[in-house]
Amino acid sequence: MSRAALLVLADGRFPAGGHAHSGGAEAAVKAGRITGAASLEDFCRGRLHTTGLVAASLAAAAALGVDAVALDAAADARTPSPALRLAARKLGRQLMRAARATWPSGELDDLARRFPKGAHQPVVLGVSARAAGLGVVEAAYCAAYESVSGPASATVRLLSLDPFDATAVLARLAPAVDLVVDRAVEAGRRVVGGGVDELPAASAPLLEIGAEVHAAWAVRLFAS
Repeated sequence: MSRAALLVLADGRFPAGGHAHSGGAEAAVKAGRITGAASLEDFCRGRLHTTGLVAASLAAAAALGVDAVALDAAADARTPSPALRLAARKLGRQLMRAARATWPSGELDDLARRFPKGAHQPVVLGVSARAAGLGVVEAAYCAAYESVSGPASATVRLLSLDPFDATAVLARLAPAVDLVVDRAVEAGRRVVGGGVDELPAASAPLLEIGAEVHAAWAVRLFAS
């Protein structure tokens, strides 16, 4: 296993399309729920323990070789918002393109054939981690970190938030990321023996509602 591959996969410059998505931050800023570093931290902490946990668990299970079709259906069931399902598949399709170019893999090729319009991004992330020679823990870390780094980066643009303050938020969230990764890895390992019903189904209703509102905007800075 090459730990350097983890840095490549988790790098914000990896061309997986995440820069075009705010993780719900744009709608939260418009609604007044994110106004600065303190409220950004609250938003990211909530996202981490809900959708972040689900995404990290899906990625962990995929990295362990669980059937991607079953995982994709489980991701659909845990994403009530059509707008968020569409965004997850767009991100999955872009990640697939980048991963196949970077780490050619029969598993990635098969997943691309099964989901020509894109599988859910965390599922693709887990399979990409396998292709890169990474393990379950690394896959979960990529997903968990991405759940908070995306909104933090977006808020720098949306609010002209000081990048130092945004980075400090991520640093303060590090222990929570570790905790979520531990829970996600445990869930992924349970899925191997018990099926996808072992995946967590933590919900974030405001993210779902915000995504539907955001999708109807005529002008927006981010795709989601």
